[in-house]
Amino acid sequence: MATRLRRAEQVERNREIVLEAARRVFIDRGYAGASLETIAEEAGFSRGVVYSQFGSKADMFFALLERRIEERAAKNERIAKELAGAEALQELIRATHLDTAAETGWSFVLTEFRALAMRDPELNRRYADAHARTVEKLASVYARVFAGAGRKSPVPARSMAEFLLAGYAGIALERAANPDAIPAHDVAQLIPRALGLDGAEDPRQ
Repeated sequence: MATRLRRAEQVERNREIVLEAARRVFIDRGYAGASLETIAEEAGFSRGVVYSQFGSKADMFFALLERRIEERAAKNERIAKELAGAEALQELIRATHLDTAAETGWSFVLTEFRALAMRDPELNRRYADAHARTVEKLASVYARVFAGAGRKSPVPARSMAEFLLAGYAGIALERAANPDAIPAHDVAQLIPRALGLDGAEDPRQ
């Protein structure tokens, strides 16, 4: 039993090493420029070990994406439980700003993957399923933000979540061409006004 547990722990450890290597390679080379060989080399493993953990490059990407979805959702849930109204919205914007600033390359990889997936029905289906969960979780949070402020949402919570996600994707594209485009403090002013909840502060403060 102890040997079996140690083996399971090693398999999980190898999986984490491969995922971390994949994240670095995706950000450094882009999704299209990454290869299983490069990821295996970055992880310090043979291709066989990488294949034993993930069947394809897309599988690695989706594993990373699912993890980010769950992490962001958990963070948003904590904010929605602790705060309400415009204050909650301000903190949600701040959290998104900090997350993006901590790893700007991921936004570009995600945008690239979405564009590539549109041409591949299977990848598009898998991405659509993951994105739908993101929208659902975010819609739930923003519905509570408005309820906490005693305000009626001007549009359905799902449309609000889709609008925000589309906005952040667009901002990432603008910043790919101009890193100074749409400064964070402007985003912190524009989003609450667009959603009918004013009063958010500069996320840099």
